[in-house]
Amino acid sequence: MKALITGASSGIGLDMARYLATKKYELILVARNKEKLEEVQESLSTKVTIIVADLSNEQKVKELYVLTKKENIDILINNAGFGTFGEFTKTDLQTELNMIDTNIKAVHILTKSFLKDMEKRNSGYILNVASSAAFQPGPLMSTYYATKSYVYQLSEALWYEQKKKKSKVQISVLCPGPVDTNFNAVAGVKFGVKPLKSTYVAKYAIDEMMKGKMLIIPGFTMKCAKFFGRFVSDKFLLRCAYRIQKKKAK
Repeated sequence: MKALITGASSGIGLDMARYLATKKYELILVARNKEKLEEVQESLSTKVTIIVADLSNEQKVKELYVLTKKENIDILINNAGFGTFGEFTKTDLQTELNMIDTNIKAVHILTKSFLKDMEKRNSGYILNVASSAAFQPGPLMSTYYATKSYVYQLSEALWYEQKKKKSKVQISVLCPGPVDTNFNAVAGVKFGVKPLKSTYVAKYAIDEMMKGKMLIIPGFTMKCAKFFGRFVSDKFLLRCAYRIQKKKAK
């Protein structure tokens, strides 16, 4: 059994790799940082192939698929992604375009490419890592929230398509709240609420995916937020999101 994980050098991606290694999966780990990938490779007790790639580059994403398409990947985990913080008119355009390419375009290309192969075999799992940010607009992190909404909506639609085909391919989407990773350092924020442990989120997500769960939300707080969010207005959600993001400012 083989799993391909993007963004696997740290955070949730790294902990997913560690968890799957305990299940004896062969791993193909993708990230930009070669040194960190090599450290991960040496630390795991399973067969690990590392691929250094910047997934904000469309050509590199396509090359990644070409390099791995004959591996008969059983699990694809699209985990690579990042965010930025600030008012839309003040954030850097190129950084945001790179974010869109990483958070959306790379996920789209890899999901489409590997899903076609999995459909032919009538087996496989695809886990797309979104965020609780996917459920509403996010003032002060508007682009990031929008990218994660795309991942969430795409995954839901693909799950339904597979269900209607009676396919055995499982599509899942992970939508955690704050997680204790280096995400906040990259985005330039600090969490306003206590984050979940990355190890917990990684294990929970893979276990739920294996059970056939489409929408995976770790933690009681985020489950409640998703449930009660349907009973309030969009304007109320916007005000709440703004206040939450404002508290993150360093």
